[in-house]
Amino acid sequence: MKPVLLALLLTLPLAGQRKAGSQLDNLPSNMEVLTHFGERADISPDNQRVAFMAKSFGDAMVIDLKTRVIRCLTCNVPGAAFLRVMHLVTGDYILIGPGRFEDIRTSRSRDNELWFLSKERGAKPVRLGQKMSEGAAISKKSLKIAFSQVHDQAADLAPDASRLMVADVDLSANPPKLANPKTVYQSKDRNCVLEAQDFYDNDSKMVFTCYEPQGLASAMGIDLKSGEAANFSKAPGTYNEPEGIFPDGQYTCVEGDRQVEQLGGRHGGGNIDIWKLKLDGTGKDFVRITHFNDFENGKASNPVVSTDGRFMAFQTANTADPAGVGYGIVLYWFRK
Repeated sequence: MKPVLLALLLTLPLAGQRKAGSQLDNLPSNMEVLTHFGERADISPDNQRVAFMAKSFGDAMVIDLKTRVIRCLTCNVPGAAFLRVMHLVTGDYILIGPGRFEDIRTSRSRDNELWFLSKERGAKPVRLGQKMSEGAAISKKSLKIAFSQVHDQAADLAPDASRLMVADVDLSANPPKLANPKTVYQSKDRNCVLEAQDFYDNDSKMVFTCYEPQGLASAMGIDLKSGEAANFSKAPGTYNEPEGIFPDGQYTCVEGDRQVEQLGGRHGGGNIDIWKLKLDGTGKDFVRITHFNDFENGKASNPVVSTDGRFMAFQTANTADPAGVGYGIVLYWFRK
């Protein structure tokens, strides 16, 4: 082999060349560990607190960002088996999960439902009477909520179909309930299984995930007035799950896997890091934010962005674990 060619090959990154250790061992100056346990963070609308789950099928927690005091929100519920906790604009909470744990498959699909939890200390979760799939989009400006359903939660849907629904949380009712439910988008088959993610543009639009065969996904958006939908990521063969909208509505965070082209490994929801995608419809303005997947078995996931755009919260996770499982919440400061 010629010396020039050999030298060139030695300068190229080797596929699968991930580092030992963890990104947590040497965090950049704009990142800090918020908790050493927990998953699925959600930032309060006033950016003063972060709610999160202690574990999958467990208790909901909240941490004050000034005092760093952690409070359990559901420890008064025997056998709490929730999967997500999210803030309403009122400071109250929406919980997602089954009434009790049966098994991972059944409890995460057929029995998954929405709950209301008052911000008053000692309050207990109240069923909203709505079965749903995976996560929800919850407005930080109004009481609007969006969620998806598949056949497991809605018998009127065909076995492979899914739909996106939008409703209002009616806090004037006793107990609180969902009002004005409306289907806004449907998929007829498993080429695109839907999940609501985030509202933007004064709740007139929403980003959602289209889960595709072979463990792939596209970042999608819908205009809730016209019903027009668009593929924002435009990257077939890769994984792109939008989570965490920026307050200007111009960008979203994305759990993405495109770094495997340099690092090696399989495409899909395992090898992911957090990217920033411009919602201009081209799919070209796509910038990597975190580098946890540069390390063996490492990934960053489930990002959320503050309403003032100053920071995001996300979780550190392991590539071998199911989606949503995390091992602590990290803050990423875009500006102090």
